[in-house]
Amino acid sequence: MAPEPPLLTMSGITKSFPGVRALDGVDLDVQAGEVHCLLGQNGAGKSTLIKVLAGAHQPDGGTVRWRGEPVTLRSPIAAMRLGIATIHQELDLVEHLSVAENVHLGHEPTAAGFLVRAKAARAATAALLKRLGHPEIEPGRRVGELSAAQQQIVSMARALSHDVRLIVMDEPSAALDPGEVDNLFRIVADLTSAGVAVVYISHRLEEIRRIGDRVTVLKDGRAVAGGLPARTTPTRDVVALMTGRTVAYVFPQRPARAPGAEPVLQVRGLARDGEFAPFDLDLRPGEIVGLAGLVGSGRSEILETVYGARRPTAGHVVVAGRRLRPGSVRAAVRAGMGLAPEERKAQALLLLESVTRNVSVSSLSRYARAGWIDRRGEREAARAAARELSLHPGNPDVPVRTLSGGNQQKAVLARWLLRGCRVLLLDEPTRGVDVGARAELYAVVRRLADEGLAVLLVSSEVPEVLGLADRVLVLREGRVVHTAPAQELDEHRVLDLVMEGSPAS
Repeated sequence: MAPEPPLLTMSGITKSFPGVRALDGVDLDVQAGEVHCLLGQNGAGKSTLIKVLAGAHQPDGGTVRWRGEPVTLRSPIAAMRLGIATIHQELDLVEHLSVAENVHLGHEPTAAGFLVRAKAARAATAALLKRLGHPEIEPGRRVGELSAAQQQIVSMARALSHDVRLIVMDEPSAALDPGEVDNLFRIVADLTSAGVAVVYISHRLEEIRRIGDRVTVLKDGRAVAGGLPARTTPTRDVVALMTGRTVAYVFPQRPARAPGAEPVLQVRGLARDGEFAPFDLDLRPGEIVGLAGLVGSGRSEILETVYGARRPTAGHVVVAGRRLRPGSVRAAVRAGMGLAPEERKAQALLLLESVTRNVSVSSLSRYARAGWIDRRGEREAARAAARELSLHPGNPDVPVRTLSGGNQQKAVLARWLLRGCRVLLLDEPTRGVDVGARAELYAVVRRLADEGLAVLLVSSEVPEVLGLADRVLVLREGRVVHTAPAQELDEHRVLDLVMEGSPAS
């Protein structure tokens, strides 16, 4: 008997946008029941390729075969009807609708052909959420009230509400803690054992080892390697294919520091009921302090409360000797504090505006002249700040949405560099950033600290916290359970503390 053809075959796929050839003859084949990992730096063509597969983009050339037969994916609905579902990194849920309404959006169970059977939708959603290991998520709850990790689960439930044969997962673990990642991998294993194929995109190479079967690597719109064994291909070989270099996660060297500098940031008894217990911190110029803990441990909530985006129920914050008004972002910024938030696209960037406007937005008053903005001065200042951080491309007039994830993050950092902030709060600074750009961001953060900036860092990746920070505070269930210099900790010790630790003196 002739062997079964691949479930999916994409051959010679090309796609161009004005001035950019995003895909230049990409080949990809996916077998039923396998986890096929798609790797590449930001801008390599991964997102464009999966949008072609999802029917959101039409290719300029090439062929797509499904179970050996040529197909045309004219729309996401056409792809879904074939059995292809995509869970995008930027979740496309409708926040004001309920969980059940999101899961069944566009294919609601009906009676008499038009009456929506809401009770049936809720029951089917509850069954899906139980299958996904999250029965605690209520089908009737509004999606906008859920955490990022819970919204990821809802998006997966929506994909599984169809008769899918292939699921594309774009950075599915980005918002998940280690326990949630284990649950995600259990779900993937269940899917593949039932013959469902998974195209898995991640910047976390250790995940590829655990979950992947084969790997395709994209670089500059081309597939530079295909069908690599996921578990045995050396990491340095994968990184070299992605970047053209053999450098992986390189952390800058920590400089020796003279003790005794006065704290620039002092946090005393800061707390929010139901989120985190009273929290104390002294942060000195040139120091990087990391907060390590699981999703839900209170890390981001502490950062946002220090910044004034959340109002504390107790305690206060002092910057450079000035006690800040609680719950006031304006007071924090005026005192010299800046925040690069977890969701930079939704919370930090003006996506349709230029790099110039995104960099200058917190300093516009400097360029105001009798009610008019000095555009030349604004542009030159933004260009200088961007150049200092090696932001690419160097043209400050391009829309910030066209930049890679790493350069978008640099635009946020350039904003606070231009503002002249003394304290920088970083929440998941390398989320969605490729391997090569991470090393650049690490070097930028360390250089800013060496120049006297105080940095408070949150990251889900324990190696990142340990490699970048000088001192680490380990959080569990809203409490600090351990504090130590980063050199005295390792990943296993931190994970032990966040999973089972008890508050330490």
